[in-house]
Amino acid sequence: MTMRYEEKRDFSKTTEPEADRQSADNAPIFVIQKHDASSLHYDFRINVGGALKSWAIPKGPSTDPREKRLALRTEDHPRDYADFEGVIPEGEYGAGTVLVWDRGTWENITRKEDGIVPAEKALEQGHLLMHLEGEKIAGGYALQRTETGDDEKWLLVKMDDDAADARRNPVSTQPESVLSGRTIAQVRRQEGDGDADDAS
Repeated sequence: MTMRYEEKRDFSKTTEPEADRQSADNAPIFVIQKHDASSLHYDFRINVGGALKSWAIPKGPSTDPREKRLALRTEDHPRDYADFEGVIPEGEYGAGTVLVWDRGTWENITRKEDGIVPAEKALEQGHLLMHLEGEKIAGGYALQRTETGDDEKWLLVKMDDDAADARRNPVSTQPESVLSGRTIAQVRRQEGDGDADDAS
């Protein structure tokens, strides 16, 4: 996280939203964007203090509490990024195709003896518990930091609750966007100029 969002992007070339410093919109939203870049991964983002705190999850989220998914911390993104779907051009940071795989609201459920721990403090301490209400995933999830430094590593783990389901695999069975209904290949074909036949 050595460079900020705006320092990594040329907004005369990419259609990604420009940084707005800090939005006044503190609505507790989350988004998961499927991102076919140098490798296919999922970007998990939660709105905290008007900015989208972000993690890249190589395998995407799981609904199985037994699975611990690696989550690599990335730079904060502007609130408007939650609606971004399109093609980041070659030569730009994160070049590739992005779709909105899931979205919804989230609630901070991180507690200590004296009550709820503010989300900012929970993230600083490296342990955040969330309740998600998305279109594809829901229920409790834990974000646990395992390594600090420029390459922060976290784990995203489904909590064992009524929304847990070891039989589901929404990453493979529900590949399409909740925003437009398109697949990665369709977004690439309609908004970019690359080969649209190699990813779903």
